Amino acid sequence: MRQLAQELVERAELEPDAIAVVDGEGVHTLREVVAQAGEVADLLDRSLVGAPTVLVQADNSWRTLAAAVAVGLRGGLIAVISGHAARSEYDLALEDIQPDAVIASAQAIATWQVDGATMPVVGEVLDGWPLRAAAGGRTTGVERWNGGVVIAMTSGSTGRPKCVVQSESALRYAGQATIDAVGLVPGDPVGALVPLSSVAAFCFGMHLPALLGSPMVCLDKWSPEDAVALLREHRVAWTMLVPTMALQLSLVAGSEGSLASLKAMTVGGGPMNTHALETAELHLGTRFLRVFGMSECLGHTTPLPTEPVATRLGRDGRPFPGTTVRVVDAGGRVLPDGEVGNAQVRGPSLFVGYAREGAPRMPDLTADGFFPTGDLARVNEDGTINILGREKQVIIRGGRNIDINEVEAALAAIPGVAQVCVVPVPDDLLGERAAALVVSAGPVLDLAAVREHLAAADFPKFKWPEFVYAVPALPQNRVGKLDRNGAVALATRLAAPGSGAAR
Repeated sequence: MRQLAQELVERAELEPDAIAVVDGEGVHTLREVVAQAGEVADLLDRSLVGAPTVLVQADNSWRTLAAAVAVGLRGGLIAVISGHAARSEYDLALEDIQPDAVIASAQAIATWQVDGATMPVVGEVLDGWPLRAAAGGRTTGVERWNGGVVIAMTSGSTGRPKCVVQSESALRYAGQATIDAVGLVPGDPVGALVPLSSVAAFCFGMHLPALLGSPMVCLDKWSPEDAVALLREHRVAWTMLVPTMALQLSLVAGSEGSLASLKAMTVGGGPMNTHALETAELHLGTRFLRVFGMSECLGHTTPLPTEPVATRLGRDGRPFPGTTVRVVDAGGRVLPDGEVGNAQVRGPSLFVGYAREGAPRMPDLTADGFFPTGDLARVNEDGTINILGREKQVIIRGGRNIDINEVEAALAAIPGVAQVCVVPVPDDLLGERAAALVVSAGPVLDLAAVREHLAAADFPKFKWPEFVYAVPALPQNRVGKLDRNGAVALATRLAAPGSGAAR
């Protein structure tokens, strides 16, 4: 973060009153943010010898930007963690990241039960937050991170959060590629609506506007109503949301045409349906850009706002300049355009590794440096790609495989379906059955209505869901992505005998 920190310091000297952040506490200028960052950097310098690794509670406010700048001024690495993290998550962060200092609210410090003997308080920063530094006053150095400057914890398929390490060059590459694709210019307000404790939100919600020289407009807690009001009031030019959040905006009363100030809204990180996205963007008066990216390779695809609906919403963009996405078969043979295979990616935003025991560990790459994403994909003739779900996202019903993505696409095409999630529920006889959680934009759809539509569409009967439950919203994780584990738990409860849930 050293380069960004120096740029903000220089910019603050030239434009001290330029707006850096708009958050729940008000408007904060570059001069204010840089001054706060300087205080943090000075205290770190007095407390620790060497460039530090600092674990910071990332909230959607000026504090996260000031902390990032401070760590950058000290040539260190910032590791971000949610203020809502449980003690067990904090303990994992200690194990994997081994920070030299911790900056968090007093409430988070108490929840995490930070050890005062090994990490004593050395002062207060960021308007009252304790800064704790390692006893002994020496850092373990940042050379151990192999060029990494930021770490964020993200959910992993094993149940253990992945501490993804990214470099400053990766952040700058992904941010600039997005700026160029959307057509953003300095001063364009950028919305930070997703919690900044995720790698993608840190990159695109905080680092991107700072890189661009624009205000970061923050929402401290997700609310569709508050998000619409914030975007409209501050005439935000671009933001990034997961599909569940983007579609929720269109259900807000009085939201018709409310997002006309947006040059585009990038949508990625979850299941998407062309019809639902088109309906929502027409209602909101903006344009969605359907993309594919991951914490391990930030951003890495996008369409352009000028492209037709079929490209912007029916496909998952083209790779950023310099990034390559390919699909291979089970043996690793590269497949021609139009064939479905396993997605692999290589490019400048590829991560440094996963933090484990205080150092980055890179998983196995291919011999030529590609990272297997774990997704099924197709490369189209025009260079766009389609992500077709996870490689193992199936329901096995009585020995027959049911592709979850295929069923979700069929249900999402039904008029009145705003969002849908299909999950397996356990069954003593067949092993698993398919259940659908449905958020409706109009009259509630029951099982009979859903099956009537699927029959009319000639959708294979063995793939029909056997349970359909109307829900006000789909389960989400902390960063707003669809929580499939939560969806499975909810559907299993609703499907249990005696639950009383309408099917």
